[in-house]
Order: sequence, then structure tokens, then C-alpha cells
Amino acid sequence: MNEQNTFGYSASNTLTDAITRNRVLRNTFALLALTMVPTILGAWVGVTTGFSFFRTSPFIGFIVFMAIAFGFFWAIEKNKNTGTGVLLLLGFTGFMGLMLTGILTHTLQFKNGAQLIMMAFGATSLIFAGMATWAATSKTNFEGLGKFLFIGVILLILASVANIFLQIPALALTVMVLAVGIFSAFILVDVQRIVNGGETNYVMATLSIYLNVYNIFSNLLALFGIVGGDRD
Repeated sequence: MNEQNTFGYSASNTLTDAITRNRVLRNTFALLALTMVPTILGAWVGVTTGFSFFRTSPFIGFIVFMAIAFGFFWAIEKNKNTGTGVLLLLGFTGFMGLMLTGILTHTLQFKNGAQLIMMAFGATSLIFAGMATWAATSKTNFEGLGKFLFIGVILLILASVANIFLQIPALALTVMVLAVGIFSAFILVDVQRIVNGGETNYVMATLSIYLNVYNIFSNLLALFGIVGGDRD
């Protein structure tokens, strides 16, 4: 007979839960690493072809982008327990790589453009590693942050859409800085959710963390271009 703890769970159940959480976390990080391949490929295709949704109308381009992105979200959710879900996720990350065309093309116009890209990638990796480690080892429960962070994301989207028309540099800069902070905090929430057993599907876990990392990188790259871009 299994020895029961004070909460009524057997030691074997506790061990099984821990194994499941570790497997989800391991699979999530492995799939997250794999998503970098289609992302880089999509970015390369975009830069070499000059692809852009936003060339003729930034607002219409934004609407098209959101429609495609949410279409992917719906399809991934519906197929999250199958291999099709993994393929859809990889297809989505390739699409997101394609959407980096604008910021990458702009950055590569600087003499130190390649260096800025590597700096943004390195800083993003450090932020991810630091936040993931904090989430996995901290005794603090970060779940309560999720609602506030979600409201922050909605406000960021609204501010970004408004600035398509307003074109206020200070507002754009503020959005970039806040985005880095908000999505860094989201890594805490999302990784801890896996560690605590709140997310047991590694496809959906990867999607959440990928979006955090993607937004941190793109906003850092834009910031580095503003403060460190060398046109001479």
C-alpha cells in the first residue's frame, strides 16, 4: 500500500506528476530550439525577397497579419495533441520569421547592422535564461501577474495601432521598452506554469514562450537600432 501524504496524494502520484512536468518542460525547450530553424529561414526569405505586408498600407497589413496569426493559433489549439500541431507551430514560426523582414532590413542598413542583430539575439538569450531559471527555482507564485500582463499586452497593441497614424517617436520608444519588460515577465509566468503542472501540453507551452522570446528580440533590435545604429 502506498504511503499517503497529508494532502491525500501517494508518493507514486507525486513522482509521476514530477516526471510529467519535467517531460513537458524538456519537450518545450527542445521544440522551442527547433522553432528557431523556420524562424531564421523565414527571415532569410523575407530579407532576400523584400517581402512586406505593410508597404502599401501599414494598417491593412496589420489586420492581415493578425488574421493569419490568429488563424494559426486556432489551428494549433485544435491539433495540439497531434503531430499536425507541431507542424502547424513550425509553420507559424516560419511566418513570424517572415514578419521580421522590415526590422531586419532596416537594421542591416546600418554599418553595424549585423552586430546589432547579434547583440539583440544575445540579450534575448540572456533574458530568457535568467527568467526561466528564476521561474524554475523561485518559491514565489507568479501566476497572479498573468492578468496584469495580459492587460499590458492589449494596451501595447492599442498604442502600436494608434501610432501607425500618430507617428510619435516617443510613443514608439515607450512601447518598445514596455514590451521588453512585459514579455520578459511573461516568461516567468509561462515557465512556472509548466513547472507547477498548470500546462501539460508542450506544443501550447512552446507557442506561448516563443511569442515572448520573439517579442523581446524584435523590440530589443528596434531599440538597439535607435540608440546604437551607425549610418556613417
